[in-house]
Amino acid sequence: MTTVNVYQQRPTNGAKAESPLAHADLASLVGKGRKNAGVTLREKKLLGHLTLRGNGHDPAFAGGVFKALGLELPVALTVVANDEMSLQWMGPDEWLLIVPGGQEVAVENKLREALAGQHIAVVNVSGGQTLLELSGPKVREVLMKSTSYDVHPNNFPVGKAVGTVFAKSQLVIRRTGDETWELLIRRSFSDYWWLWLQDAAAEYGLSIQD
Repeated sequence: MTTVNVYQQRPTNGAKAESPLAHADLASLVGKGRKNAGVTLREKKLLGHLTLRGNGHDPAFAGGVFKALGLELPVALTVVANDEMSLQWMGPDEWLLIVPGGQEVAVENKLREALAGQHIAVVNVSGGQTLLELSGPKVREVLMKSTSYDVHPNNFPVGKAVGTVFAKSQLVIRRTGDETWELLIRRSFSDYWWLWLQDAAAEYGLSIQD
């Protein structure tokens, strides 16, 4: 019998947790800038990010995931979500689960219980990445400046998610609504993309949402 130790990686109340863009003080920029801006940016900070690996062709695996999360296992290049969490296909046997901050351990334990006896892996990668949400009527224009990937609605419908080159680096683009997109970025590149987005959105107006 294999024993798995699941550790609480989130700092306790005595430790300070900071988002990748904490130093940018985005909260101080809320309400400033051009009115009716074409692009609104929100840092979806301090969420829980878990990678899940298993046999997606095994009905027992898909059933266990649904039992634990209430989400169907997404197929290639798609993301599914409910009010609290999202599950994204990352590869033939890998998915990314994003949950509210502080729920990582509880969700991991639910997955391990529902998938007991199966060959799986669940890894907490929350500290290494974050989400930036872009919304507004000019977001697609900013994306077209930034990536060679075709973001036309015919090729990039709501619910699609792809890893691609963006501003000379790598990230994941997720379309979550008609005018809402998410960028899944590595923590170490957060400054670079924040500067890039400020420049790319300048002609349309950029507003910050808390």
